[in-house]
Amino acid sequence: MGILNVTPDSFYDGGQHNNSDLIIEQVKTMLNEGATFIDVGGYSSRPGAQDVSQDEEIQRVIPIIKLIVDEFPDVLISVDTFRSAVAEQAVKAGACMINDISAGHLDDTMLKTVAHLKVPYVMMHMRGNPKTMATLTNYENLVKDILFYFSERITKARALGIVDLIIDPGFGFAKTVAQNYELLNKFELLKMTDLPILAGLSRKSMIYKTLNFSAEDALNGTTILNTIALQKGADILRVHDVKEAMECVKLTQQLH
Repeated sequence: MGILNVTPDSFYDGGQHNNSDLIIEQVKTMLNEGATFIDVGGYSSRPGAQDVSQDEEIQRVIPIIKLIVDEFPDVLISVDTFRSAVAEQAVKAGACMINDISAGHLDDTMLKTVAHLKVPYVMMHMRGNPKTMATLTNYENLVKDILFYFSERITKARALGIVDLIIDPGFGFAKTVAQNYELLNKFELLKMTDLPILAGLSRKSMIYKTLNFSAEDALNGTTILNTIALQKGADILRVHDVKEAMECVKLTQQLH
């Protein structure tokens, strides 16, 4: 899954994709390098990010989805949003999957909307919201608590008729650096849900804070952690750098 942030303030690529030509070129590159999905997001969910109104998110995301679909008719677009109104308009514009950092917690109508739209749904583990999540890192048992969270969300989604579910344990969301590594170390336990698992490790602070540099230098670290995640059962890698991630996928597949 190639990341396309159309936000001015995302932690790594904020503001880079701010005109049609740059967007088309970036999507073309990611597809040529092997991306299955393009994940379009108009709301930065980095820790402490500023809130963006629903109208502004729609104005950022919907024209971009239409632009991409017009240029690449066979593309599979995932919309990265926690708002049901954005999700609904995105699917009408050509998106085919919803990627929700809150698993429905930040919009009470999201799960019903997904069920109505009949599209696959990525539900991520997070506490609070991007502004508050960094303070909500107290767990009784990290992985057990995450699995309990997913059991409740999956049950609710199934009851509404959502068929295609993917889970994302939410690296960096309401988790300390140490907790992120504990989660990766026990990643295979998430297979208990019997659902596909998305790993979003790309250039995150768990890499560059550990190695004492910036996100710009975190590609090699991303490759290492992506490889570990694949070996532990990840089904989808959400990445900024598709070429390197596909190398991880192909080489890891050779092991099996």
